[in-house]
Amino acid sequence: MILNSTTATVNKSASDMCAFLADAKNFEQLMPDNISKFEMIRENGFLFALSGMPEIALEVKEVEAPNKVVLGAISDKIPFNLTADIVEVDDETCEVDLEFTGKFNMMMKMMVKGPVSKFIDTLSENMEGL
Repeated sequence: MILNSTTATVNKSASDMCAFLADAKNFEQLMPDNISKFEMIRENGFLFALSGMPEIALEVKEVEAPNKVVLGAISDKIPFNLTADIVEVDDETCEVDLEFTGKFNMMMKMMVKGPVSKFIDTLSENMEGL
């Protein structure tokens, strides 16, 4: 399953945005309002929960400065990645596209598609406010 966010236009350079996303603790600023838990569990990883959803643990898996940051699930039970593709517009602006990729059975796809789409769109919207 592949889901894409709306494109966020951010008032940061591509390298600044890449550094921001590569620092796991900064994701707390991007979380939706219905977050019920956010906890750093290691230097490059965090755990979060949204109301009515199970806890999810993510870690920074790959950074290709200044154009890409890949976060992945820490648990192998539900394998997925969240990739931020960063494109420089000018010295002070960039665009960020989020792509969620995961391997789910048909039932799981039906359950998570809506909430995950809304989640990555909220992350994208909150990036624009940085």
